[in-house]
Amino acid sequence: MTNDVIHPRAPRPETPPAADRATGAAPGGAPGSAPGPAPDGAPGPAAPPTPVGVDVVLPCLDEAEGLAWLLPRMPAGTRALVVDNGSTDGSVEVARAHGATVVRAEQKGFGAAAHAGLEASTADVVAFMDADASLDPADLHLVLAPVLAGDADLVLGRRDARRGAWPWHLRFANRELARRTRRRTGIPLHDLGPMRAARRDLLLGLDLTDRRSGYPLEMVVAASDAGATVIEVDVPYVQRKGRSKVTGTPLGAWRAVRDMSKVLAR
Repeated sequence: MTNDVIHPRAPRPETPPAADRATGAAPGGAPGSAPGPAPDGAPGPAAPPTPVGVDVVLPCLDEAEGLAWLLPRMPAGTRALVVDNGSTDGSVEVARAHGATVVRAEQKGFGAAAHAGLEASTADVVAFMDADASLDPADLHLVLAPVLAGDADLVLGRRDARRGAWPWHLRFANRELARRTRRRTGIPLHDLGPMRAARRDLLLGLDLTDRRSGYPLEMVVAASDAGATVIEVDVPYVQRKGRSKVTGTPLGAWRAVRDMSKVLAR
C-alpha cells in the first residue's frame, strides 16, 4: 500500500467562511472559541483550548458534505489528516480548501485508511473521528483531555445519540460487540466509539493488522493486551450526512460485525 501525503495548497483560513446554518456559529469566530449549538440545536458546553501537537485522523470515502461542515470547526492546535480512500465526490478538494492535509490510502477498507493516517501523523497524540459530521470536532477535548493529562492511554467516546442518529439494528450490534469486548478484555466499555484518542507511539507499537471494519476493535483489544489504560467518556452523536459506506446497508452492517467477530476470535 502506498500512502501519498498531499500537503494543503494554501493555509487554512483563520475563521469559518460563513455562518453555519446547522449550528448558528457566527462567522469570524476566533479559533478555539466556544462552539455554537450542536447540529440538533442543543447548545454544547464551551470547549477549552486544545494544546498544540494533536493530529486528527479522518478516514474518508465520499464525505465532501461532512468535511465542509466539520473542518472549519477543528479546534486550535490540531491538524486534520483527511485520509482519502478513493472518493469521487470532491472530498479531496474540500479538504484542501479548508487547509487539511490529505493522505492517499490506496488499499481499500476503513482500517487501511485509519492506519494510513496514523502512519502519516507526526504529533505525539493522535485522535480519530468519522468524517460524516455525526461527531463534532469541538468535542474532541473530551477524549483528548485524559490522554494529555496522563490519566489514560486510550480514550473512546461513548456515543450519546440524539434522536434518529443511530438506527436500532446498529445500536443492537454495537451493544452486543461491546458486551463481548468487555468479556474478552475486562474493560467496562459500552461502545466502540469512532471518536478516540491515544499517544501515537502506543498505537504504532500495537502492530495492528486489520484493514477492514475490525480495526477499531482490534485497537481496543490490542491496547488491553498490552496493559494500557482504556476508558470511555460520553460524547454527543447526531445523524450523519449521507449514507454510511460501512454500515449504511444490512449487508454492510453484517460485514462489519463479521470483521469484528474475527478480531474477538483470535
